[in-house]
Amino acid sequence: MAAFLIRLVNLVCTLYSFIIIARTFLSWFRIDPYHPVARFLIQATEPVLTPLRQYIPPVGGLDFTPMVALLVIWLVERLLQTLILTVF
Repeated sequence: MAAFLIRLVNLVCTLYSFIIIARTFLSWFRIDPYHPVARFLIQATEPVLTPLRQYIPPVGGLDFTPMVALLVIWLVERLLQTLILTVF
């Protein structure tokens, strides 16, 4: 049971990390923000990135919140894996 939960946490965190990385590519390439894929990426990442932007301002026009979000996701993943291992 613990192995399944750890794999599930890993899968969810990895998929969400890829979504955040794909969202960063939107700013690098000129992709229409109304494209269905772009809208999905924006809607999926804004709940995490918006609160972080309140504490992390852009530096020199660069937005570092996706990198911080990836770090937070990694830390939450490790915390959940440790918690699963201690409970099961």
